[in-house]
Amino acid sequence: MGIVDDKGPAVTTAAQALYEAAHQALAAPSIFNSQPWRWVVLPDALQLWADRSRQLASVDPQGRLLTLSCGAAAHHAMAAVAGHPAELTLSPDADEPDLMAVLRLREGEPPLTRRNDLRPAISLRRTDRRAFQKTPIGGKILDRLVAACHEHGAHLYLVPGHQMPALALAAVSAGALQLSDPAYRMELADWTHRPPWSGDGVPLQTAVKSGPRRVPVRDFAPFGGATMPPGLDNDFGATYAAIYTDADCPADWLAAGAALSAVLLTATAFGLATATISDVTEAPVVREQLRQLLPTGYPQIALRIGHPQAGDPPSTPRRPAEEVITVAA
Repeated sequence: MGIVDDKGPAVTTAAQALYEAAHQALAAPSIFNSQPWRWVVLPDALQLWADRSRQLASVDPQGRLLTLSCGAAAHHAMAAVAGHPAELTLSPDADEPDLMAVLRLREGEPPLTRRNDLRPAISLRRTDRRAFQKTPIGGKILDRLVAACHEHGAHLYLVPGHQMPALALAAVSAGALQLSDPAYRMELADWTHRPPWSGDGVPLQTAVKSGPRRVPVRDFAPFGGATMPPGLDNDFGATYAAIYTDADCPADWLAAGAALSAVLLTATAFGLATATISDVTEAPVVREQLRQLLPTGYPQIALRIGHPQAGDPPSTPRRPAEEVITVAA
């Protein structure tokens, strides 16, 4: 799948622009903030490779969410490109399944002004697990989010009110199923108690205490620890949505990740807060519950969007660039 875009001020060389794109893409969301990718900067292209050593064995045995995370990183890099018209190709080589994407700059073409530059939203976006305000999102903004998702080969289903109990039940089922699994509890403990130098994982201070919510939020601190208060609201102004695809193969997971990034960054550009809901798509039996809500297709990830409470939530750590980005000669 090719994605063509144009944006940004001029830079001195293509390699510098590509390196900066990879650097900014380190801020992309990923399952348990595992950041399961590595970047290779070539003189004329930027390659994104999956890092299978960072795959979550219990939560993500198929690599579905690893692939989706890489799709989000690829779109972040596209949004970050400065100075040149660019083309992003997902799944570029069937013989190299771990080569997730290639970003190339189209030399010789003048940069074009883009009305909806998402690059500033990269540094502003954070996962916000607090409850959102009661004010609903305007219809025109929701239309923009649906269009941003569709542009990248996936669909955004806005969950209507009469289906919210079923979505809440799917979240409850996911929590009960996973917390009953010792392997999941061990994996959760590992990724929520990372050493400070690791630059990854979900710090407990970014999680929230349990409380009444329209759809239960994954409990990242079942073993205790300092977490954020969820706030006074209960998400009744939030919009819940599911990103789904027409088929269900790794190429679709990758496209869903790019679409997720487009939705998250577009929402951030409008001043909205976002939180992904991956637990309802991790276990096949719960993913099937979510699929029953859709008009067609296969669910890849859900998300919550709304007006944030005052103040920014804590940021999650990122791995240092020198561990993730290689500049080839």
